[in-house]
Amino acid sequence: MVIEKMAMAGTLESSDAQVTVEPADNLTLHIESSVLNQYGRQIKATVEEVLARLEVTSGRVTVVDKGALDCTLRARVECAVFRSCDASMVNVPWGGVIQ
Repeated sequence: MVIEKMAMAGTLESSDAQVTVEPADNLTLHIESSVLNQYGRQIKATVEEVLARLEVTSGRVTVVDKGALDCTLRARVECAVFRSCDASMVNVPWGGVIQ
């Protein structure tokens, strides 16, 4: 998927994360978190895994984490990417689909 325009998903409430994606030439990831020292590597790995699964190879991804669970973080990244490329609800490869 190609990030075509700026899009955002999530909130800055406790136990949530706000993910913003923007078009860029290279793939860059910026993470802000109140638990960065404890869980920074896991947050980064989760975001990179979702981006790889969605085949995102370029764009600027900013994550402002407020203690979100892994499943919440995955959902926020997916939603932001889908919003950025105007993906319709048809044939969207959501992460929880049982095959």
